[in-house]
This record gives sequence, C-alpha cells and structure tokens, in this order.
Amino acid sequence: MKILLLGSGELGKEFTIAAQRIGQIVIAVDSYENAPAMQVAHGFEVINMLDGDALDSIVAKHKPDFIVPEIEAIRTERFYDYEKQGITVVPSAKAANFTMNRKAIRDLAAKELGLKTAAYRYATTAEELEKGVEAVGMPCVVKPLMSSSGKGQSTIKTEADIKKAWNYAVEGSRGDVVEVIVEAFVKFNSEITLLTVVQNNNPTLFCAPIGHRQERGDYQESWQPARISDKDLYEAQDMAEKVTEALGGAGLFGVEFFLAHDGVYFSELSPRPHDTGMVTLAGTQNFNEFELHLRAILSLPIFEITLEKAGASAVILASENATKPTYSGIEKIAALPKTDFRIFGKPTSRPYRRMGVALINDILETPIEEVVEKAKKAASLVTVNS
Repeated sequence: MKILLLGSGELGKEFTIAAQRIGQIVIAVDSYENAPAMQVAHGFEVINMLDGDALDSIVAKHKPDFIVPEIEAIRTERFYDYEKQGITVVPSAKAANFTMNRKAIRDLAAKELGLKTAAYRYATTAEELEKGVEAVGMPCVVKPLMSSSGKGQSTIKTEADIKKAWNYAVEGSRGDVVEVIVEAFVKFNSEITLLTVVQNNNPTLFCAPIGHRQERGDYQESWQPARISDKDLYEAQDMAEKVTEALGGAGLFGVEFFLAHDGVYFSELSPRPHDTGMVTLAGTQNFNEFELHLRAILSLPIFEITLEKAGASAVILASENATKPTYSGIEKIAALPKTDFRIFGKPTSRPYRRMGVALINDILETPIEEVVEKAKKAASLVTVNS
C-alpha cells in the first residue's frame, strides 16, 4: 500500500518507521525539506498544504491508497473529494475536518453528543474575546481554533491579559482561521490522554490512560499508567467511544480529558498518534501508538492491547536558535539502565522546540512518580547546541 503522510514531524517519523517495518510505501509531505519523517520515507514532497491546488497535484501524482494527516494546517475540505476518488482518508474526511478545527470538534462533543466540557465561547476579534471572557469568567484559557503543541495558548487571569492573549493566539494560529476559543478554567486534579483505537471490523480498544504535565501549552512529561478511578476511567472510555464513533473511520485517536472532583471533562481530540503517547515508545505496551495506528488503518486485527511496564517520557528541548543543531550528553543518557531516547533530527532549532525525548520503563509495581523523575533527569543530561 502507498501512504501519503501529510506532515512529517517526529510523530510522522515514528509512524513511517512502523510502516516501513511491514512493507508499506510512505511519501512524506511538509512545508520544509529534511523534516524528520522525510529522512526515513520512500519519497517526499515540499508544499504548502493549505494550498488546495498543490495538495491536489501531489495526490494525483502519487495516487496513494491512504492519506494520513499528521498536522492541522491542511486544506482538509479537499479530503471529501479524495474519498470520492476511492482514497482512504485517515481516520476519515469527516474526522480530519472536524478535529483540525477546535470549533467543530467542541460543538460536536458538547452540543451534539452532550459530553461534559468546560464552558466556552468563540471570538474573531479582541473585542469578542473580551465578551467571551466576561461570559465564562476568569481565570480562563484561550486557544487558537487551529494550532498544535500548545502554540498560541495562554491563561487570562486579569483584564490586562485579554489583549495579550488575543495577540499571542493569533501569532500561534496555524492555517488561515483567525478565531479563538475561550474556555472556563476547570479546577482539575489531573489530565489524561486516552489513546483510543477504532478498528474497521473489530471492537474499539483503549490503551491504559496516560498522564501528562504541560508548560507553555506543550507537554513536558507523560507517564503510563496514570492514576484514575474505575468510575472515571469507564466514563472517559464511554465519552471517547461516542465521539470517535460519531467521527467515523479507523485509526488511533488521542482523546484528552480533565479529571475533576465532579467527574470527567472532555477536553480535546487528535485523530492520530498523540505527543503524550510517545511514552509508549518506552515499551509500556505490546504495541506502541504508531504501530496501533498503522494496524487499525490497514484493517489488521488487534486482538488486545496489554500494559507491560510502567513508563515515562520527558522532552529534550532546544534553548536557542540553530540552523544545524548538535547534541551533547547522549553518551550519559545511553549509559542509564532501563532508559532509551529519540533524537528527532529536526534541521533547525529554536527556544523550547522539542528536539528529542527521553524514555524510561520499569516494572508495573514501581511508583509512577519515581519513573517520571528518572525521565526528567535523563532528559536534562542532553543539551542541544548551535
């Protein structure tokens, strides 16, 4: 089968490696050359994926069996035409369109499916944002409708923050949608990602919940399994199954939830492997999230997903701009027991850009806090240099 991968970052790279292992052909696409997935794919294309004509041209050129989106900034409305041509869009054209824009997925979850979410409003101007903040109250969170890895996300605590939050959200927005969502702040105890695997001809499966910590709207550490009550886990699984069923198609979805004293709140959904799910590269499961996504796409039956070990991931961040970044300290992290790492191979760096990840595993009985602390210490051993 031939897969056209739209977006070629670190998640796409691991997906491509999984696909190569079982003989699939991958063409990696991104807006710049030498993106991580391009380094391991059979071929690549460099285009602006918001240019519908350019997107059409490479689809016509490569005639893929599958189109697998990895990022948000894509002219996703073209996907419906590709499905009519007999190409499988992953998970589906509807899923890709709805989840590439926070407005569509939030309205589906809250209004159509009745899932519990934070109170929210939309805004297309700073003045509308001010009215939205008044409606949901402070503190509140502002996010661009189209963004990734926390870009453009901030918290409003005072009126003085509103204008700054608007400007930051517009700067961090991806694509051509200039609109934000403002959400009431949920007093949550923790956040989880529930990796949900939707199969074509077999039951939907769930990975053990993954906990994570964020800074600047981007994850810093993730761990599996996360602590959650049986009641909350059942509620999260029920919500995840409802929303993924409504979106249709097959593949792995990263469904995010807040765990609060009054229950579980649906937060967001990604129709693809999730950055917090990189913890599965530590061998925590019988299949990592990229292998699960691929198998579900190809209709290869997945009998079960088993939790094998406790694990944690911690990001390796750049601290400065560099055109050809190098790395020091890799020999230190390599010398640690029960430790692994990934360097993504990004051709440039900038402050806080995710350049790699440290991975730790241990037996399931190990307190997860200990595993997370080891991952953080391991990640701190590697320095990204200019």
